[in-house]
Amino acid sequence: MSAIVCGGGLGGAVSSVSPSFSALSPSFPPTRISASPKPPCVIRCAVQGTVAEPKAVSATEPLLLNAVRGLDVERPPVWLMRQAGRYMKSYQMICEKHPSFRERSENVDLVVEISLQPWKVFKPDGVILFSDILTPLSGMNIPFDIVKGKGPVIFNPLRTSADVDLVREFVPDESVPYVGEALTILRKEVDNQAAVLGFVGAPFTLASYVVEGGSSKHFSKIKRLAFSHPKVLHALLQKFTTSMAKYIQYQADNGAQAVQIFDSWATELSPVDFEEFSLPYLKQIVDTVKQTHPNLPLILYASGSGGLLERLALTGVDVVSLDWTVDMAEGRRRLGKDVAVQGNVDPGVLFGSKEFITNRINDVVRKAGKGKHILNLGHGIVVGTPEENVAHFFEVAKGLRY
Repeated sequence: MSAIVCGGGLGGAVSSVSPSFSALSPSFPPTRISASPKPPCVIRCAVQGTVAEPKAVSATEPLLLNAVRGLDVERPPVWLMRQAGRYMKSYQMICEKHPSFRERSENVDLVVEISLQPWKVFKPDGVILFSDILTPLSGMNIPFDIVKGKGPVIFNPLRTSADVDLVREFVPDESVPYVGEALTILRKEVDNQAAVLGFVGAPFTLASYVVEGGSSKHFSKIKRLAFSHPKVLHALLQKFTTSMAKYIQYQADNGAQAVQIFDSWATELSPVDFEEFSLPYLKQIVDTVKQTHPNLPLILYASGSGGLLERLALTGVDVVSLDWTVDMAEGRRRLGKDVAVQGNVDPGVLFGSKEFITNRINDVVRKAGKGKHILNLGHGIVVGTPEENVAHFFEVAKGLRY
């Protein structure tokens, strides 16, 4: 049984474990936090025997990388999905000057400035590139835009074999050189004090957007294609797979120290269909990248993935990012000791009181156990989230000590 020390954050709030969890898992001891008004304070881990024995830490690598690799770290690293975004006043000011999302995400100076905004204020352990999973589409001959109030718009949705034939293989250094330039600058700016993170969209999620023509509620068009013309969809998925593997390699070559794969819509598939239309392509990406970048941590996130957790681990990624609908302790047990986890505080918690936020952070970290855990939300920060609550989240998180 290992002890984790947990900062009290602003005001040194003291919390206790929810009795409902103790009732579900009587073998786990309750949370114990010292009454000291300042961090650190002690929490007992809820997970027993699920995390591999930690190895000696590397002082030259960012905390996030050491944690993912199972090294002995002092606390779980922390960053938040959508940590650069509309909840920040500084980002809102940039939006007023540059209202086009594509301009903000495709201009080197703006990408760097926006990516660094949360770093300068909160000092997270991961600095993620400000971009979008659809950024590669133009370079694949799929015209699109991201419209304020509407979201992604694919001008010519792909529905036929002829449409798929027109999709070009993605060549990152020709189509998105600004991504490589921005990552290189970010590495210099952050200077290994945090890990620089890149990201890509997963094949099925990208295919969903380009077949549906944008966001969707029922995914009827992509499922019609999958179930009536599967060869056409498989051809499209293979093009995205080859291209995204190259994109990850490109990001790593230009400074990304870890890359997150977003398969946001894969959970719209039943398990048997996930095994046909998502899993093999994710695994192919991981296998391809690991051949050239064996030490690059790959993180996989799929919202609403509770029914697919074991299958997500079969992709071979280093980290599975859990959304907030999965109990962290259960997720740990289901994934096994060799897979690191990320998450998984409900983003809505950030609308609560500071004491409530502290309690939920402590609960997640306690259930995750010591090591191989990246503290994060279970989804991106919600628009309208109080910036001071995000600051409190980071203060509490960075006060944690194993």
